[in-house]
Amino acid sequence: MATIVAIDDELCILEFLRQAFPEPEYAFFGAVSLREGLSLIEEKQPDVVLLDLDLPDGSGLEGFRRIREWNLKTPTIFMTGHGTTNTAIEAMSLGAYEYLLKPLEFDPLKVLVDRAIADARVMRSRSRLDGEPPGDDTDDALVGRSPAMQEVYKLVGRIAPKDVAVLILGESGTGKELIARAIYHYSRRAQGPFLAINCAAIPETLLESELFGHEKGAFTGADHKRIGKFEQCSGGTIFLDEIGDMPPLTQAKVLRLLETRSFERVGGNQTIRADVRLIAATNRDLKAMIDANKFRIDLYYRLNGFTIRLPPLRERGDDLDLLIQHFLKRLNKELGTDVRGVTPDALDLLKNYRWPGNVRELQNVLRQALLQATAPLLQRESFLPYLQESTRSRSAERHFDSEELERFVRAGIEAGSARLYHEWLAKNEPALLLAVLRQVEGNLSQAARCLGIDRATLRSKMRSYGLRPDRAPIEHSRNTPATN
Repeated sequence: MATIVAIDDELCILEFLRQAFPEPEYAFFGAVSLREGLSLIEEKQPDVVLLDLDLPDGSGLEGFRRIREWNLKTPTIFMTGHGTTNTAIEAMSLGAYEYLLKPLEFDPLKVLVDRAIADARVMRSRSRLDGEPPGDDTDDALVGRSPAMQEVYKLVGRIAPKDVAVLILGESGTGKELIARAIYHYSRRAQGPFLAINCAAIPETLLESELFGHEKGAFTGADHKRIGKFEQCSGGTIFLDEIGDMPPLTQAKVLRLLETRSFERVGGNQTIRADVRLIAATNRDLKAMIDANKFRIDLYYRLNGFTIRLPPLRERGDDLDLLIQHFLKRLNKELGTDVRGVTPDALDLLKNYRWPGNVRELQNVLRQALLQATAPLLQRESFLPYLQESTRSRSAERHFDSEELERFVRAGIEAGSARLYHEWLAKNEPALLLAVLRQVEGNLSQAARCLGIDRATLRSKMRSYGLRPDRAPIEHSRNTPATN
């Protein structure tokens, strides 16, 4: 249950908010004065605060300063009837999460508050290195005792206290966000905010504004000034996931920020200082992208102040056993099940699988198997429906083999074929589709753009090859804990 405290002297606003965030999903508390609201915040320790700017016994900005003194990790969303008010802009510059214009609209409000709650829990949830004493249920453990993971833990411990940029490399699903959060929690900025931005999930036209903010009138639809994430996260840490998907213009601005610790908002000329630590991650080959002029070499070297490479699950040996037990414990609690483990033949099956989706895929497969479980131990048959599809998908991802091509052409000519082009395309197109889908983590719209075809055509091709978008790769939610 998420706890929300709202402070507004208009009873109709509080009632609207109470109905927008009902029990049992939310615990909502309203206050009509700043004094009452601050008392509630101190008592309830909410996940998010909704704060009016103009209150009868003080300003919302004054209240926000008090909240920051108590706990920097409580996102505060301002509510104002004045879209251009300098007070709201000042609050955002000081680290407020966002501000909303009155009258409040249900859908944007719900999306923003849920996102703030998720971010608050990320900031409060300490990433625990395996081998430490277990913490509370909000801990996210970096599970693994293999030599490769032990080396990762050493690197995290070595670099976390140093205020330098970090680049995390690894395949999709290996846990890059968990590593970023561990660096944050063990750093000198642990009391400041932590924001995670997925560069691939935000349209190119909006990413620059999201990161750096914009001035009123900077572009069509910019009807008020917006504070970007770098300015909002002053004193804290920003994690830029999938930085390989960042467009060139935004790359240039990030480079300048790393070089000068300053930037300008979109459409503005005021230089703004940026006191943030940058952690970036990607599953792409940045050096290959540099050779193809798709990524700036100077930005690469700035980001690459320190590099941590995460091993894929298939290279982590007995860590698979530990991860299975870890996820079973967590998923049993989440799903209300009581499965104690897997049978020996099921474990053999899982160990012989290559896990192209890594830890994230393992967690999703276990979740699916648990939902179908009828015994205290998961059987081999519990996993076959999910691994077989992945195995079929993986079989399409063969590396290009020139000798295979020669054999194919020779056999086709000997058979008198007049459709070699179409036959070779049909033979290898699934590999291309799956490679693109994996790189964009199953995002069909992005995959279609990369392939130069429309979404309907992509879906048609996937159906014709028997490739289901929910299996190749297995899709996941950003809200799923413990993986990235």
